[in-house]
Amino acid sequence: MSFLRNRAGIIIVGAIGFAIIAFLVSDAVQMGGSFMQGNQTEVGEVDGNAISILEFNEKVEQNTNNFKQQMGQSNLDPQMTSYIIENTWNQSVSQILMSKEMSRLGLQVSKNELNDLVSGKNPDPQILQNFGDPQTGQLNRMQLNAFLENVKSQPASSPVSQQWTAFLLNIRENKLAQKYTNLIRNSLYVTSLEAREDYDQRNKLANFSFVNLEYSSLPDNQVKLTDQDYSDYYNENKYKFKNPLEKRSFEYIVFDANPSKADSADIKAMVAKTAAEFRVATNDSLFVSINAETKMPITYVRKGQLEPALDSAVFSASNGAFIGPLFSGGVYKMVKVLDLKVGPDSVKASHILLNPATEGGIDKAKAKADSIRGVIARGGSFAKLAAKFGTDASKDSGGDLGTFARGAMVPAFEEAVFNGNTGDLKVITTQFGVHVIKINAQIGSSRVAKVAIVDKSFSASNKTQQEAYSKATGFLTLAKNAETFDAEAKKAGYVKSLADNVIATQSSIPGLDSPREMVRWVFGADKGDVSNQVFEMGSKFAVARVVDIFKEGTLPLDQVKKDIEPMVMKQVKARMLIEKMEKALAGSKSIDQVAQKVGRAVTPVQNIVFANPVIPGLSQENVLVGTLFGSQPGKLSKPIEGDQGVYVFIVNGFSKPAPLTNAFKQKVQVSQGLAQRASGEAFKALRDNSKIKDNRVKFF
Repeated sequence: MSFLRNRAGIIIVGAIGFAIIAFLVSDAVQMGGSFMQGNQTEVGEVDGNAISILEFNEKVEQNTNNFKQQMGQSNLDPQMTSYIIENTWNQSVSQILMSKEMSRLGLQVSKNELNDLVSGKNPDPQILQNFGDPQTGQLNRMQLNAFLENVKSQPASSPVSQQWTAFLLNIRENKLAQKYTNLIRNSLYVTSLEAREDYDQRNKLANFSFVNLEYSSLPDNQVKLTDQDYSDYYNENKYKFKNPLEKRSFEYIVFDANPSKADSADIKAMVAKTAAEFRVATNDSLFVSINAETKMPITYVRKGQLEPALDSAVFSASNGAFIGPLFSGGVYKMVKVLDLKVGPDSVKASHILLNPATEGGIDKAKAKADSIRGVIARGGSFAKLAAKFGTDASKDSGGDLGTFARGAMVPAFEEAVFNGNTGDLKVITTQFGVHVIKINAQIGSSRVAKVAIVDKSFSASNKTQQEAYSKATGFLTLAKNAETFDAEAKKAGYVKSLADNVIATQSSIPGLDSPREMVRWVFGADKGDVSNQVFEMGSKFAVARVVDIFKEGTLPLDQVKKDIEPMVMKQVKARMLIEKMEKALAGSKSIDQVAQKVGRAVTPVQNIVFANPVIPGLSQENVLVGTLFGSQPGKLSKPIEGDQGVYVFIVNGFSKPAPLTNAFKQKVQVSQGLAQRASGEAFKALRDNSKIKDNRVKFF
């Protein structure tokens, strides 16, 4: 029995951990030390708790299998694989940190509590999802008890027992997370004074007038920045330059093996020859398996399943028509239309899946399936037999697979249910095992086409790829250090690309496919190093050079100097414009006089609230709005350094809101806002006070 094998979405979401921290963990990791040194068996460490590579790989494999089942895919691209590894890491980090905190707080889930979450009066939502009656939404206790009895009869090492144990641990962790969240939320308290202040900030209105000098009014070439300007800004804003994890920047040159003119001619000739042979082939299935690159199964498709140009041609053709070669998206396609007919749009079916491995072989599994089919044909209950003999998750719902459209099942299964009739009982074999199938209903009807497709991609020849690789190795031979890298690239006219602020776990680089090997090299090299190999990524070859290394911690001024130049420029402009405003304020009795001296108009503003500090026609100006709400009406302000420019204002008056009549309701609203952030902020505090080492770059 394979409990919840097809419920991967539920399992993986629960396993990844606590909802209260999921959005925070991704940036919680800190890296320390050299990436390619240290313990070669540990993928990371959280507050001294090591995460072994064996343990981590087991979790990655489990989450990968769950993801494949959930998404219905057998192969994952590098981006998907990276996503799973990242989620698995987040899962591991969050579990260790939260387990430590739960233990410190003394939070537990007792055995009685866990039993109650499984079979008590208020079962866990995951229990209801898996053992609930879809008609009533209530727990199907008969089904649950039958399953529990089955688990008891299994050895502890069986897949069923292990899956159930993992499921219970997941329920326990979620309950602990709920207790932790409730503990934090119940510790929050909002006073009546805080409630009234929040009410005022959202409802008190300010009317004022201002005159401003935009930073853009001073051309950059009229501002001279000194080393002291940079130093002043850096020292005042040091907190902004704290690097939570090590980053690196590197340059790379790509040698692309694009198909040559000769390649193009050869491919066209080969496609024409293949099309001629395909047109007269008598065994289409064999021809497709030998000649097609993607080897799409020969099956019926509905309109819209193929790409637009091919779809239109197929459903405008007649039986036996040959279409193509058509070129689209870098691929040539040739199609034989083997049959056109009207068939059902979707099918409702049930099945009983037998595993040949546990039945003593394929022949014995087929014999047993035939026997089960015979019992059903004589009036036996399909649902009861599915519950007794089925080996996948559908047995828990009487073998019911629900309603599905074409393309949802493997070809052999789809062929059986879409080409049969309602009420048919069939025995078929697929890669999953032997199925006893019952067609419960066929819904709708539309034109479908049975097609055989042969595709050939437009790619470079081995000769062209070898030439690109030779260029790359030739460049690598000459570019032995930073100076020669730049000189040889310039001499040969090669274009350098920059990958800036790359983290060790990054899986994508602009213009490159699957750059993990290159990134791993970068994090094991020193500043200025040129790669000791040519990196092959699909039809591209690349050579890289490490430009800079941004260590964990506060970055030094020289590494951020270029990045902070716009902010330093704005700060110096602010100083110059404030001086100009101060001169205008000297002797001025009104805002109009200030405006006249600086050659600007006075802008009136109505009904601004503290909680929404946006000035119409400008942008958000937090300092300006915050200052004016603390000012006296009728008094000229000092120059205020804002985000867009320097301001002088005068408050014309405030409109106070109606008295707060229901302080309790306001307290509840403020409390709800705090509660939404509280758990996340609590975890952030745990993260900030923890030492987390991420060594994944050594392994992935």
